[in-house]
Amino acid sequence: MRSALFSVLGALLLAHDVTAQQSVVVPGFKNTKWVLKSEGGSNYACKCHPGDWCWPTSAQWQQLNASVGGNLHINIPPGAPCYNTFEGPLGTINTYDAAKCAEVTANWNSEQFQVELPTAGLWTYFTNDTCRPTTNPSDTCTLGYYPVMVIMAKTIDHIKAGVNFARTHNLRLIIRNTGHDFLGRSVGWGSLVINTHSFQNIKFHNKYTASCGYKGPAVTLGAGVQAFKVLEQAHALNPPKLMLTGECATVGVAGGLVQGGGHGPLTNFYGFLADTALEFKVITADGYLRTVNERAHPDLFWALRGGGPGAFAVIVEATFKLFDDKPSAGITLDINSAHTTNETLFWEAVRIFHSYSTHFVDNNIYVYYELGAGGLNLHVRPIVGIGKTLAELQAIVQPLFDDLNALGITYDTESHSFNTFYELYNNMFETEVAGNSALTGGWTLAREDVVANHTAVIEAFKKVVAAGSFMVGHMWSAGQNLPRSEWHKSAINPRFRHVVDKLITIVPIGGNAPLADKEEAQHRLTYVVDGALREASPNGCAYINEADPFQPNWQQAFWGTNYPRLQQIKKKYDPEGLFYTVSTPGTERWSQIETGTRLCYKL
Repeated sequence: MRSALFSVLGALLLAHDVTAQQSVVVPGFKNTKWVLKSEGGSNYACKCHPGDWCWPTSAQWQQLNASVGGNLHINIPPGAPCYNTFEGPLGTINTYDAAKCAEVTANWNSEQFQVELPTAGLWTYFTNDTCRPTTNPSDTCTLGYYPVMVIMAKTIDHIKAGVNFARTHNLRLIIRNTGHDFLGRSVGWGSLVINTHSFQNIKFHNKYTASCGYKGPAVTLGAGVQAFKVLEQAHALNPPKLMLTGECATVGVAGGLVQGGGHGPLTNFYGFLADTALEFKVITADGYLRTVNERAHPDLFWALRGGGPGAFAVIVEATFKLFDDKPSAGITLDINSAHTTNETLFWEAVRIFHSYSTHFVDNNIYVYYELGAGGLNLHVRPIVGIGKTLAELQAIVQPLFDDLNALGITYDTESHSFNTFYELYNNMFETEVAGNSALTGGWTLAREDVVANHTAVIEAFKKVVAAGSFMVGHMWSAGQNLPRSEWHKSAINPRFRHVVDKLITIVPIGGNAPLADKEEAQHRLTYVVDGALREASPNGCAYINEADPFQPNWQQAFWGTNYPRLQQIKKKYDPEGLFYTVSTPGTERWSQIETGTRLCYKL
């Protein structure tokens, strides 16, 4: 079956064919199709992008399309139906469609709507925001940093074909299953995307026997399965089961989440999602399908468990441990300008709240909170007691309320109990939105720093909010109940085992802002906002899925003592850097030059 690629848009590809030139040999790489560039006094060997002599011809794209069953498409930004024309790198086409524009505009902030699109990034900063929905069709719509081509993969062979094509033609390759990413890893200028969201298989195992010796309940998930779907089906089992997922229900479980680590409400009990992984089926950079576990390719298995999202292979499916669901209880807490406009009083309330972080995690309590969004605003929703009655949770939380009462500040609170954590998850965690543009950073607070100098932590919080940022906090301990003998079996930074609070910092800014404004915002995030948190908790670390990729010493911040081993594994399984995502193992000499566009290797 022929795709739309070779109807209206096929002529664009044909017209865009470039006469082949002599191949360029770059020392250290087998591939000879490199484009040589210079910038800032340095020389670079770059991937092939539209307009380059090595960009595939229309005949080669047609051959790829045939090999993927007609599932290759030229990518058009999701906002394009609101514009008269889309001015893409392969030509200009008419795109205005009033009905589709209305649909995109109405659903722009819906995570699930964005997930189902071919190449949308849920947060738009790294797309360059050049084609957002508009009410003025005569505005300009360009591709920005969205990918050029996309394979909507339906089979393993489709993924293999895409991997082999990108490797042969030296293209920038992006792997996307949901686009649920703060750091722009699901998009990339001049790239080919392999979209794996159609891999929706779910298989439950009553007694799974793993290579690591585990025997117990498990679930095998396709790469595109989202948290809400597997949790719903696990809840329907008898008895109901749980798996470790993030607090956000729309995230894809068997993709970037597990490769980055994967923390959530069950982390106090079982560590990271990566700690619960039993086996992967992956396609490596050589185009081969491999089963990876503690016996088969154990080094790659270790790296895939937290060693860097999109860095080592394409995950086709993954198998994880399942756990019994339990009755649970939750409490909310809100302190904002409706309760006080006195900054001194507000920040003292924040200090009191956060001083209970070690108390909460020591009692296996998970806490999700937001601080600073909209000014004087502490929004805690929820404080979670898994396996606890409401009375037990209230007894743990009551000292906090006693201290707030003694301070004389008012607040709002609610308490609820549920038969299962799944029911709490659906009722007390708030729905997140997509379509916003911001820079994302973050840091973790080590127990020893919170205990030794909590005053410095709160002063850092004040600096974060004063700098125009806000925070999202997650109180948990990834080493609380996971046996110490298990800690080294995943690539997770060892420092995470001593964390009591993982923070996300957000600096709002448009992706289409002037370059000078972007540079100022990035500097503010790296050195003012996150700099304050690093100074307050020198024994903390950073979480690769929710942190500033441009922070100093990112290798140590993300992986600590595990980094040298990850570098070696990357070189073994992906020697030419086919799988690139920013600030992951082995990317030290890779840069996006020419204003963040061309992906190149510094010579």
